[in-house]
Amino acid sequence: MSANSGNTVLALLAGAAIGGIVGILYAPDKGTYTRAKLKDDFDDAKNNFKNKLADVSGELADRFSVAESDLEETYDNLVSNMSHKAEDIISFLETKLADLKRKNAKLQIDGQHTTQLSN
Repeated sequence: MSANSGNTVLALLAGAAIGGIVGILYAPDKGTYTRAKLKDDFDDAKNNFKNKLADVSGELADRFSVAESDLEETYDNLVSNMSHKAEDIISFLETKLADLKRKNAKLQIDGQHTTQLSN
């Protein structure tokens, strides 16, 4: 829950409690009417709280959904980049191996010529 939403909910509850107390202390009406009005005010505050909670829950769910989507995209990009890098490394190693094979073959041929010349 964001700090602003939490402060709003807290202010709403505090306002409802203070309003109820002030209403009881200064009520010119009969007790039954005052109690009914307080109940209605409490019900309104409760409904406002539920609505605010639902809004905040929906907002959090949306944020988590976006974060999850971003994480999946980042993971896919990372795997793709790693795959390309692995292929680059394999190609590099294959090139180096081919060079080594050519050098080895040349050394073997040179070695045979040297042996034949010395005989």
